[in-house]
Amino acid sequence: MTPSARVQAAIEILDQVIASARDDGPPADAIVAGYFKTRRYAGSKDRRAVRELVFSAIRHSAERPDSGRAAMLAIAPELFDGSPHGPAAVREGETGAKSGIVPHWLAAELSPLVQASEQRALLDRAPLDLRVNVARASREAMLAQFEGSQATPLSPWGIRMPADSRVSDHAAFAAGLVEVQDEGSQLIALACWPADGERILDLCAGAGGKALALAAAAPGAEVIASDTNLRRLGNLPPRADRAGARIATLLLDAPREAEGLRDLAGTCDLVLVDAPCSGSGTWRRNPEGRWRLAPERLERLIATQRRVLDLAAPLVRPGGRLVYAVCSLLAREGVGQASAFLSRHSSFIATDTGLAAGRLDGVGRLLTPGHEGTDGFFIARFDAS
Repeated sequence: MTPSARVQAAIEILDQVIASARDDGPPADAIVAGYFKTRRYAGSKDRRAVRELVFSAIRHSAERPDSGRAAMLAIAPELFDGSPHGPAAVREGETGAKSGIVPHWLAAELSPLVQASEQRALLDRAPLDLRVNVARASREAMLAQFEGSQATPLSPWGIRMPADSRVSDHAAFAAGLVEVQDEGSQLIALACWPADGERILDLCAGAGGKALALAAAAPGAEVIASDTNLRRLGNLPPRADRAGARIATLLLDAPREAEGLRDLAGTCDLVLVDAPCSGSGTWRRNPEGRWRLAPERLERLIATQRRVLDLAAPLVRPGGRLVYAVCSLLAREGVGQASAFLSRHSSFIATDTGLAAGRLDGVGRLLTPGHEGTDGFFIARFDAS
């Protein structure tokens, strides 16, 4: 493919990404993969080059562009020269999409801790972090098995790999000795302080990444992973089998989750609420997430977080703890949500997470790409009296 033909391919993909972001469809990675499944003529160098163009264009624009053409014109105007198989030449007065990091409407929602000087890091390319299954292996042993790896600076379970590393075909991955997990996510599990003999509920477990981390840290605990999404929760059992972890799954029926949780009332030593959120802390991995978020969606997410926290509160036994986390850098989803929870539930008190990482943010801690080098997370702990 010529450079102009690569740009045209990127435009076609970006048109799909823009439509998918608008309609809450599949992510950009899946769209890129699907595009090339039907275009076998494209070699590996072409696929890599087009993918890089697509994600460079996505990172360039904070607001969702009008079209893939506008998105690409902003980063490669010199290739709009009318070449065969390439995009049509630039029309008089035609301009590309505007550059930006944070959508204009969202800037006021950011935590004050995320200063302008560190916002560029929100779009930096993220490394590949692995979590060692400490129930079955040591970090030192795994560092020796993964060439080019290094220990993560904050999590004692973590290994950091170059961004382009492939681990799915590594023997240690197949044996369940490591899992792909950002260091920030590992720190959430560490903030839970799981212990053998405890009943632990991961209330919004999704595919179970944090449930697996909790089970590895406390193999003698009873770990329960619950969610309302059958497809995502269904991914956990084979992962648990591979890791040698004992994790029970509990599929909840929305909006009647309270009925499904009734038998757990007042019995949990730990409830982790890793709540649905804006995902603003993961923009470096999913930069098109900025294009998916809208004011009305943010309001729905904040309402869901409040509801899930209120579902979690009666499940914690006296003396137990509730850990709230969101992969968000927005104040209303983090410290605002945590403070509101305390105002509604007088039987809980905020206590320190015990993490050395992160900056204090009200009753919790905030991790950011620019300060800690992790994905962005807010984490707070509440103890039940």
